[in-house]
Amino acid sequence: MQPATQKYASQSVAKLYFIAALGLFTGQIVFGLALGTQYLIGDMLFPAIPFNVARMVHTNLLIVWLLFGFMGSAYYMIPEESETELYSPFLAKLLFWVFLSAGAATILGYLLVPYATLAEMTGNNLLATMGREFLEQPLPTKVGIVIVALGFLFNLTMTVLKGRKTAISLVLMMGLWGLALMFLFSFVNPSNLVRDKMYWWFVVHLWVEGTWELIMGAILAFVLVKTTGVDREVIDKWLYMIITFALVTGILGTGHHFYFIGLPGYWEWVGSIFSAMEPIPFFMMTLFAFNMVQRRRREHPNQAAVLWAVGTAVMGFLGAGLWGFIHTLSPVNYYTHGSQVTAAHGHLAFYGAYVLVVIAMISYAMPILRGREANSRKAQSVEMWSFWIMSISMGVMVLALTGAGILQIWLQRMPTEGAMSFMATQDQLRFFYWTRLAGGVGFLAGLLAYLSSFFINGEDEAVAINRLKRA
Repeated sequence: MQPATQKYASQSVAKLYFIAALGLFTGQIVFGLALGTQYLIGDMLFPAIPFNVARMVHTNLLIVWLLFGFMGSAYYMIPEESETELYSPFLAKLLFWVFLSAGAATILGYLLVPYATLAEMTGNNLLATMGREFLEQPLPTKVGIVIVALGFLFNLTMTVLKGRKTAISLVLMMGLWGLALMFLFSFVNPSNLVRDKMYWWFVVHLWVEGTWELIMGAILAFVLVKTTGVDREVIDKWLYMIITFALVTGILGTGHHFYFIGLPGYWEWVGSIFSAMEPIPFFMMTLFAFNMVQRRRREHPNQAAVLWAVGTAVMGFLGAGLWGFIHTLSPVNYYTHGSQVTAAHGHLAFYGAYVLVVIAMISYAMPILRGREANSRKAQSVEMWSFWIMSISMGVMVLALTGAGILQIWLQRMPTEGAMSFMATQDQLRFFYWTRLAGGVGFLAGLLAYLSSFFINGEDEAVAINRLKRA
């Protein structure tokens, strides 16, 4: 492959974030396997790592590694889009170590200290913010996240203001600022349970079905601009259409969480109608990706990055769009809410929409950060195999969870009398849980294959032949 260097020296800070993201991603999958095993062997690792602690670590690592991935992507994209060096590379590196240290300390706190004791030690009595799913972080960690986010956004905003403004950079910044602002609701802890759940969904839903979709769209557009050579004007039009539909459907689609928590009945209509429309932007994203690849003006040497980008669109549509739609209408959600069908949707949606887009960005940027335009064919072959292994394994997990959810609803939720108890139902789902665990093992194998591609330095045959001729 031809040697290459990044256009701006300050883009190199992205490398730190990408390496940390992949390390944390591996940790997330390891804890996911532990959870899958605990579904089958309930006392495994108890009392050292109880189920609730393993689940906290698994979900918190998911959020943190994706945030590292988004931040690394932004630090790589913004200088190139703005055609200027990053405002402060030193600040970017400083915030990296602060964020990584705070994240590591928080995870160690979960693992080494009982959660109630951790809450007491970290000032939860001053401002109670702990105990809510995905937002279990102690108060000092939440404050640290806000400080890191403000420093990160200041750095990027100053870079954008002094350079060129593009649709990609503006959409990315809109998503990142929205992400930070929505997180502030994690500090709101009203005594009224209904209001508490509303504000909780303002963070969780308006992240993953709102601001994060803008970030995903911007990253996907950037990778396709670089790998296909299609006119930026064409990609910009697609991007604007996608984010418009994403925001309209995503914001009002928050209503599908308001069905049964004590809010007015009109949310059943609002939530159902706009949630049913949420697959539209993901379907548009699929058309967008395939359209750009078909219209490409160049065969980019990094075909692995193209595969991850197209995979993002397809798997995002399946996970967030199709699997989201199958249980989002209120008459259906009445039975499926909180079942394993929800878990199936969550796993495929996060994988398709966010895991794959971060890997697509890393796949495109890391070879350049390491001094070459793309990895060797051998390395890319391993990388492509890892995509298929992870995607098929995720498919196995999702189908297993979907089957488990359908049986769970049939046995536990639908009967008007004589319904099976929760624990008795869980015993009937063991086949599906074993299948899910097998899929998890396959997924870890795919991830390890992907990581191994970074250590493959073989030359392409043509390059080797030319080298021999010159010799």
